[in-house]
Amino acid sequence: MSTTEGVGMGKYNVRPDIDAAAEKAGPALGSKREIENLPSVLWEGETVDMLVTGLYGGGNGLVALTDRRLIFFKHGMMSQKLEDFPLGNISSVEWTGGMLMGTLTVYASGNRADIKNVAKAQGAALSGELRMRLSKTPAAAAPVASVPSAAQDVASRLATLDQLRLVGAITDAEYQDRRTAILNSI
Repeated sequence: MSTTEGVGMGKYNVRPDIDAAAEKAGPALGSKREIENLPSVLWEGETVDMLVTGLYGGGNGLVALTDRRLIFFKHGMMSQKLEDFPLGNISSVEWTGGMLMGTLTVYASGNRADIKNVAKAQGAALSGELRMRLSKTPAAAAPVASVPSAAQDVASRLATLDQLRLVGAITDAEYQDRRTAILNSI
């Protein structure tokens, strides 16, 4: 399977959803093997929405947001690493961006996972999309323990939404709908 030249991770001819996510993602930075083998770790009927590369557990790999979970996948010549976070188990997500790269922190089932060296724009878009999905899950409807953190959460969600629109991850219409939903949640 060959890649085409371009801005995105390229065309892998793996599956339409994976190819579309790879095209939107940006440079693959060595994730060709992971992209090509991603279908082997997906559940039946599961679709890939977003892809980014990052460093987790000592290895560079692929982070995939699907309709059901967040996956970290490293497919090396000698070993393979797969860790997944079903969306229903994720309690929150945090994005810390630097000049070019950042860290995506996922809190799930009482554990914390730091995925480092994620490209800034793609990481912001992924964390924003993940926050939107979490806000729609029943677990997100639980009462917030602290009022200051609730206000910070709204500001963070709005900032993430702005980033999603800026990088083209959502349309202007989606931006307006989600912004209205965030403001109505106050």
